[in-house]
Amino acid sequence: MQVSVIEEFASYLLSGFLWQGALIAVEITVLAMAIGLVLGLGLALMRLSQHSVLRGTAWSYIWVMRGTPQLLQLVFIFDALPAIGLRLDSFSTAVIGFGLNQAAFSAENIRGGILSVNKTQSVAAASLGMGNLLALRRIILPQAMRTVLPGIFNDIISMLKLTSIASIIFVSELTFRAQQIIGQDFRFFTVFAAAAIIYLLMTSVISLMQAHVERRFDLDHLPEENPLKRFFGVSFAAKAEPAVDLEATCPVAIARIDERPSGEWLRELTTCEDQSKDAAAFIRCRNVQKSYEGQTILAGVDLDIRKGEVVVLLGPSGSGKSTFLRMINHLEPMDWGEITVDGRHVGYEQIPGGLRPIRNLAKARADAKIGMVFQHFNLFSHYSSIENVIEAPVYVHGVNKDKARQTALKLLEEVGLANHADHLPHRLSGGQQQRVAIARALAIAPRVMLFDEPTSALDPELVGEVLAVMRKLADAGMTMVVVTHEIRFARDVADRVVFMDGGKVIEQGPPTDVIDNPKHERTRKFLRMVKQPDKEAAE
Repeated sequence: MQVSVIEEFASYLLSGFLWQGALIAVEITVLAMAIGLVLGLGLALMRLSQHSVLRGTAWSYIWVMRGTPQLLQLVFIFDALPAIGLRLDSFSTAVIGFGLNQAAFSAENIRGGILSVNKTQSVAAASLGMGNLLALRRIILPQAMRTVLPGIFNDIISMLKLTSIASIIFVSELTFRAQQIIGQDFRFFTVFAAAAIIYLLMTSVISLMQAHVERRFDLDHLPEENPLKRFFGVSFAAKAEPAVDLEATCPVAIARIDERPSGEWLRELTTCEDQSKDAAAFIRCRNVQKSYEGQTILAGVDLDIRKGEVVVLLGPSGSGKSTFLRMINHLEPMDWGEITVDGRHVGYEQIPGGLRPIRNLAKARADAKIGMVFQHFNLFSHYSSIENVIEAPVYVHGVNKDKARQTALKLLEEVGLANHADHLPHRLSGGQQQRVAIARALAIAPRVMLFDEPTSALDPELVGEVLAVMRKLADAGMTMVVVTHEIRFARDVADRVVFMDGGKVIEQGPPTDVIDNPKHERTRKFLRMVKQPDKEAAE
């Protein structure tokens, strides 16, 4: 009797009739998941939008689709489409029904993945002149995939099993065919057992695929040609109109880089737009004001910075230094005032009665050619050192990839990391990551470099290697605005020191005046506090 049951079970397990139903279930799953992921991405972006109408529309759709049974949704679509003149077969109806339902779940899964990516990645992308869509495709989504993938594969498995409810609209998938067989010979146990094993085999294959794909997207196992590059890389890149022709702007530095020795090439890169010091203001700030939730951050800052000048901003935490730095590159909008770089507004246009934001802010940042280095490096974690450096030249400015790679290699050599070009950021020390960040900022041949506390996140032993690169840039004539607490660097390198407190410039002047002989009591108190730790560290 036992042998008979096993033989019967085996015959059903190998039944072509059941496996054809399994294939239909797979086809529905693949097509519906494709629809669900595309619509889900759109819904996720709508949920993250600043426009309340878009957010509300997306939330309402997700609320309805997640809150009603999928069986009822299928029946409703099956009956509703013919009523409006759309007559589809059962298979197409099932694909649409499952796809529309899956979109709601995919939207929340994708939104969660996007939110899991550190916001500093978006800020770093914006500082390089990347628009929102380009940053989403190149920076945010590749990193979000590590969070999104488990949910996606979980949904694939769930949908494959749930295709059984499509039998309600007469789709001849695996469960429906099993029921047809039972209706003829009444072999409930063996038929359903065979169908269950077929489902288990299919979901096991999906689980193995999940393990493989997740491993390929794991930063600790990324091969040189990984899915992040292939899917989000050049083959899917839109042909960007070059915002800035780097080779035309600075031909001596960008062209024939192999003919320039170390140091000389960097000097030519930083002086390609005549960075020699003069009395004219290169960066001009007038009555710059900024508040957050009623708290004043900047209270009317006036400051001029000349070409080739190194200006160090000192001040206690919360004095507005970093906010002011970010406003120069329009990473933060102004509440009031005016900032110009080489006589032009970044992200604003002049209109009668004041300024108004322009629509293409990303292009304005790219045209301004302002390099920025952040406190916590903000390297793109899924790209190697050299990929971080070539990202903006290739995808923002339209530079030939081979030329951008040559320049990147030279820049990494200049910052002492030629042997780390193919290393991912998490395999580098903090000092090495910050030097890669400097090379990335230099890759666009910037007219000015902004440093936002570039050494505060580093161990004391690593500070020196970053400051050495910054000294090298200063010696090469780069215009630099540096927020730092490194008093020795400010004294030795800065042309001018600006002390800020309470969102205002308290005093400014040469380092010998502000650091060694401050006029304001607030400056003296701050310097006593900062110098004491430096003295203890030196001892």
